[in-house]
Amino acid sequence: MFHFYAMLSRMKYICRWGLMRNTRKETLSEHSFETAVIAHALAVLRNTRFGGHVSPERAALLALYHDATEILTGDLPTPVKYFNPQIRSAYREVETVAQNKLLSLLPEDLKPSYESVFTAGKEGDKELLPLVKAADKLSAVIKCMEEKGMGNSEFIKAEASLRQAVSDLHLPEADCFVTEFLPSYALTLDEQD
Repeated sequence: MFHFYAMLSRMKYICRWGLMRNTRKETLSEHSFETAVIAHALAVLRNTRFGGHVSPERAALLALYHDATEILTGDLPTPVKYFNPQIRSAYREVETVAQNKLLSLLPEDLKPSYESVFTAGKEGDKELLPLVKAADKLSAVIKCMEEKGMGNSEFIKAEASLRQAVSDLHLPEADCFVTEFLPSYALTLDEQD
């Protein structure tokens, strides 16, 4: 009996934004799905508008699993995770242990397929990782926008900081997403019609 997929299903129990007052909780499962959708979109934009030749499917896959280790580690708040280089280094080690634990829950013949997802080791992944990082941050911006839209001012500074972080990536695909698609997230269903 192998527990890998059952363990992944526990993403729905891991809540994000632990240090922030939330009007609606966001699970790791929700965040991973949204990040995958956005990473796919950014890769499509790169290929369609900016002369790229990347795999949107691979971008989505990497994004889908980008925080899977948090099933075991929990969602360490960003201010803690990046407090200093020693904590960041120690957290990377914890993530590696968690990756290995997740991989140990698979049969041997399936492990290679998932190792490359967790380590982003395939050729071409280097070009995709900035897109996944941007998608991760854009998903967080969307959460901040949703919270602000529900009257929660707790997320105002986080949104500004995350928007700046996306801009600092200097990715035309991310800039395009911010300009053309992000504003829709602040609209009601009727306004999106």
